[in-house]
Amino acid sequence: MNTSVFENYESEVRSYCRHFPTVFQKAKGADFIDEDGNKYIDFFCGAGAVNYGHNNPEIKAKLIEYLQNDGIMHALDMYTVPKREFIETFEEKILKPRHLDYKIMFPGPTGTNANEAALKLARKVKKRQNVFALMGAFHGMTLGSLSLTTDKTSRKGAGVPLNNVTFIPAPYMFPELDTVAYMQRLIDDDHSGVEKPAALFIETIQAEGGIRVLDIEWLQRVRKFCDDNDILLAVDEVQVGCCRSGEFFSFQRAGIQPDIVTMSKSIGGYGFPLAITLFKPELDIWTPGEHNGTFRGNQMSFVAAKAALDYMLENNIEEETKRKGEIVKNFIEKEILPLDSRLELRGRGLIWGVEFGNIPVNGLADRVEEKCFEYGLIIEGAGRKNSVVKLMPPLVISDEELVEGMSIIKRSVQEILAAL
Repeated sequence: MNTSVFENYESEVRSYCRHFPTVFQKAKGADFIDEDGNKYIDFFCGAGAVNYGHNNPEIKAKLIEYLQNDGIMHALDMYTVPKREFIETFEEKILKPRHLDYKIMFPGPTGTNANEAALKLARKVKKRQNVFALMGAFHGMTLGSLSLTTDKTSRKGAGVPLNNVTFIPAPYMFPELDTVAYMQRLIDDDHSGVEKPAALFIETIQAEGGIRVLDIEWLQRVRKFCDDNDILLAVDEVQVGCCRSGEFFSFQRAGIQPDIVTMSKSIGGYGFPLAITLFKPELDIWTPGEHNGTFRGNQMSFVAAKAALDYMLENNIEEETKRKGEIVKNFIEKEILPLDSRLELRGRGLIWGVEFGNIPVNGLADRVEEKCFEYGLIIEGAGRKNSVVKLMPPLVISDEELVEGMSIIKRSVQEILAAL
C-alpha cells in the first residue's frame, strides 16, 4: 500500500491519517473499504459530517440527476432553484414544526465559518466586544472561533493573542459551583474586571470536550440569564445537530430557543460542505455583502441537504437515533463498564464517550483506538488529554453492525487492560 506521496508531499499538519494508517478507496453506509479490500466499521462518521451514511443511495440519486441536467454549480449568493428548495424545506419541515423563527444566513461552507458569522453578528447587534464561552468548548480553528475554543494546543497555534472572551467553568467541572450565579456576579460586581458580554456561546453537548451532556435545568437557567441581562444565547450545533443527539437540534430537549444557532457538517447531507447561521429576525442588521465568501451556499450541497432532510423525515431518523442510542447505552453498561470500575459512560442519542481518564495510566484511550483499528473499527478520541473513546457512528447504521462495532471496542478494552 503506497503512502509515500502523502508522507513526502503533504504537510505535517495531517492528523487523522496518523491514527488510521491505510489508504481508503470506497465507503458505503457505515463501512469504509481500503484499497486492499479490508472493511472497517465507521464509528467516526467524518467527525459528524455523514450522519446519513456514506453514499446514501437516495441522496446520491438526487445529486446524479442534478448533474445530468446541467444544474448550476456555482452562484455565490444569487437566487437558484436548489437554494430555494433547501430554504423552503428547512423552514417548512424543520423550523416551523418546532416553532422556531429564524432567518437563514449562508456563510462560508464550514462550521468555523458559521461561528465566525455568529460572533461578528452578536458583537454588531449588542455593540459589545466581550463574549462568554465555556471551558471545554470547541468552536473552530479560525481566529474568531478559536478565541472561543479552550484546547491549549489549538489556541497556541494561533500565534497571536485571542482576546475578548471570558471563559466560564462548564457546569460539570465544579459541581459545587453555581455557574449561572457566577456569571451574574461577573456582570453585577463593579470589581469583577469583566466586561458585560454580547453573547454566551455554548454547545449543549460538548463533543470535543469529552462528550459532556449539559443538564436541562442548567440550559433553561442559562436561557433566562441571557434574557434577564440582554445577552444573546448562541448554540453551536455543528457536530451534535442533524439528529445526532436524538432530536434534530440538541437544544430541543431543554425546550429553549437560542438567539443564534450555527450548523455545518451533516447539514450538507452527503459530506458536502455547507454551513448555516440561524438567528432571530430582529437580529438581521447586516448590510449587503458585509459578511460573504466565494463558496457560501454550495449548490450541490443545497441539493444534498434538501434530499437529506427529506430522507431524515421519511425514515424517522430522530426516533431511530434514540432507539439505537439505548442499544449503545445498554451494551456499554453491561459489557464494557464492568471491565473496570473506573470507566465512565457519557452521552445521548448516537454520540457517546467512554472515559478512561480515571485510570492513572497515560494514553489508555489512544491504545484502545489503535487496537480497534487493528480489528476493523474506526473510532476517535476526545476530552482532556484525549482520555475519552468517542462513539459516533452514522445514524443509519444497522443494529447488527452497531453491536459488532461495540464488540470490537469491548475486545480492545479487555486486551489493553489485561496488558497493564
